[in-house]
Amino acid sequence: MTSSPSKRMKIGDFLVRRLEEAGIRHLFGVPGDYNLTLLQQLHDNGTMKWIGTTGELNASYAADGYARLNGIGALLVTNGVGALSAINGVGGSYSEHVPVICICGSIPLRSIDRGLGMHHTMADATFDHFLDAYAPVTVARVRLTPRNAAAEIDRLILTAWREKLPVYMELPSDIAYLDIEVPAGPLVLADPPSDPERLRSCIDAIAGRLSAATSPAILVDADADRFGVAPELMELAERIQAPVAVINAAKAVIDETFPHYLGIYGGKASEPQVREAIETSDCLLSIGYRPIEVTTGDFTASLPVDTIHARGHSVDVGDDNYQAVTLKEVLRGVIDTVAPVRSRAPRHVAAAVAGTQADGSAKLTQAAYWRAIQSYLRPGDVLYVDNGTSFVLLGLKLPPNCTFIGSINWGSIGYSVGALLGALTAAPYRRHLLFVGDGSFQVTAQELSTILRHDHKPVIFLINNGGYTIERGYLGKTEPYNDIANWAYAALPKVLCPDTSARSFVVKTNGDLQSALSAPNDTMIFVESIMDSCDAPAAVISSSNKGAELDYGPRGPQQRDNLQLRPATHG
Repeated sequence: MTSSPSKRMKIGDFLVRRLEEAGIRHLFGVPGDYNLTLLQQLHDNGTMKWIGTTGELNASYAADGYARLNGIGALLVTNGVGALSAINGVGGSYSEHVPVICICGSIPLRSIDRGLGMHHTMADATFDHFLDAYAPVTVARVRLTPRNAAAEIDRLILTAWREKLPVYMELPSDIAYLDIEVPAGPLVLADPPSDPERLRSCIDAIAGRLSAATSPAILVDADADRFGVAPELMELAERIQAPVAVINAAKAVIDETFPHYLGIYGGKASEPQVREAIETSDCLLSIGYRPIEVTTGDFTASLPVDTIHARGHSVDVGDDNYQAVTLKEVLRGVIDTVAPVRSRAPRHVAAAVAGTQADGSAKLTQAAYWRAIQSYLRPGDVLYVDNGTSFVLLGLKLPPNCTFIGSINWGSIGYSVGALLGALTAAPYRRHLLFVGDGSFQVTAQELSTILRHDHKPVIFLINNGGYTIERGYLGKTEPYNDIANWAYAALPKVLCPDTSARSFVVKTNGDLQSALSAPNDTMIFVESIMDSCDAPAAVISSSNKGAELDYGPRGPQQRDNLQLRPATHG
């Protein structure tokens, strides 16, 4: 038996090499004494770029945003204080199925072996606390040692990439410079081949069902993007003339100008034609469907009982479950097997939102604001949504080749600012548009300084309406707990980077907004729009009102008069 070629490398150098071979060119994080050995190796290596962030939480958001455009991302933190600061963002990556490698420079292996107390620990001579803390939010965890590093580094990187989930890797500070035997060949990111019989049987089962159907349809969740199968889904929809709808977490995964694209499906929250196409389909193919209240119109979604559920590595067709298959191979096989359909009865597709000309001197409202934004969008834009009134983005019609980045399932406010840094780093050649409210922005605003430091040129649209408007729809319409301090938001680029060329605008009228939208995007544009704290889009208010009923029940305080924002009534 011959062994694979090997060579000797320092553990830290091997880790950096493997990250680069996985396609990771940037590492986000905060330096700390336990991770400085690896940081020095990264610096000496010279090929991977360090992106220092203002905190570990933002680093985890940045790694997530980077991975969404790059396919995989990574961050570096220090033991305990850094690891726990980052865990919220890593939890979001787990919830949203984003492959992120969290590397923690940890206490020396010598101290673990001898039970020595160290700083950034609980001072209890127990050293697995943070490995345990990461168990619910990662698919794999390891403490590296000289004995396991060569195998475990490869295992964790491959697992993150294959499962589209985060992993956590502790690197003791005293082993990064130790030499070990490592594979000489490069790391190859690839799924193991499907089981031939299971693959063939699965393809035949799906193709048979689709061929026999008179009203097939396709429903897409975010995993279609994570596993890179959107092109196959559109090709299949074209081949069998089937409508395609998406869950709101999969906004823009399917080109919204695609002739068979219907819109967003969310139960009773859907447009009637979308709901009918999905709920009455006699063969619904769902991709990675994971229902929660915010993706199902508060649990009003009703998929056909015989829906085909396809996931990254398994498929349910009726009573049969197919394991050891990959989603891309399954869809490719179905496309090649199913007979093309010439035509079906046409279905109505929602038109783009009309852009009416607003009175330039009129005070800016949410309605006028989002109509103007619809007209501002361009093909290829990367759009970021944070929790709040910017959820209106879900209702806009996006041009081709746009990417939508949000924390729909996890819902962590402030996510978008860190994610913006990460995705800008991954794709600086695209136009990036951040839509954020003042409440969400205040959580992670300091990361704007890193964005400016690297001379990125996003367009940042911030709504200043005095606090947590989406929460006012749940509870506390005018209560002080939903208010926040008022900042001079448009002045922040100059405060954080005095020599910046960023263009800032304070917008109060429709005319002010049009002036800001006409500014050239050869530098950062920061648009602070002043709006009334009780002005919110009807869809956002309605969703918050329903959320309060689910959260608080029939005895909740939301039943009292004037404690919630309510949709405006007319007549």
